[in-house]
Amino acid sequence: MVRNPESGGWRGLGGRFLDLLYPPRCGICAEPLSGGRALCSKCEADLPRLREPFCESCGEVFPGRIDRAFACPNCRDLKFAFDFARPALMRDDRTLDLVHRLKYGREIHLAGVLGCLAAESFADLRLAPAIEGKWPLVPVPLHRSRLRHRHFNQAAEIARSLSFQTGLPVVQALKRIRKTETQTQLSRKQRMENLRGAFEITRAGMKWLAGETNGAVLVDDVLTTGSTVHECARRLRRAGFRRVCVVTVMRG
Repeated sequence: MVRNPESGGWRGLGGRFLDLLYPPRCGICAEPLSGGRALCSKCEADLPRLREPFCESCGEVFPGRIDRAFACPNCRDLKFAFDFARPALMRDDRTLDLVHRLKYGREIHLAGVLGCLAAESFADLRLAPAIEGKWPLVPVPLHRSRLRHRHFNQAAEIARSLSFQTGLPVVQALKRIRKTETQTQLSRKQRMENLRGAFEITRAGMKWLAGETNGAVLVDDVLTTGSTVHECARRLRRAGFRRVCVVTVMRG
């Protein structure tokens, strides 16, 4: 069940207090807002949700009519370590701008609305076992040098909001042990080689595995080639997680 982000109590009271000090505006159209919101209802509703048909592996949208599950040409010959990736939104400049403002502009308040959007992925019935089994939300980690520079991990911030929406716990089950080159100009094959051995299971992850668990949900902001979440999932499986799914805000 997805929770209402505008519920009452101290959270709602705090939002109204902040509204008085810093009158908020929609992160897309700049219209005045209230209630601690980051987007107006119109702009939030206008963001393009992922709609079928889409690739059952990576969530890439197919511009046509297909009445059965399928894998896109990019995934057909690949064996990912995760079961499937489920972005909430299709590729869109407005959503990407929100993600970039969170990551590089340090607009932390945007993590709340991005987490709310990511929570819509759980309408996919394939994620029902994660809700039923209380699988942990595992944010894709940053290397400590990048974390020192940015002061926060955007995937972890989105995961916290997603946790509030879904009731699933956030577990920092992975750490990045090797700093890698930027992935922007690399092919999918080069990205996978670049990331090999970059992640390790944490004590928190091992402690979680000591209990009864069946799987984990990796959380990131944008899914592009899937190479980062593939390597993360590969490490989680090696540690003992039997199933790994991926939830992101947007398909890149």
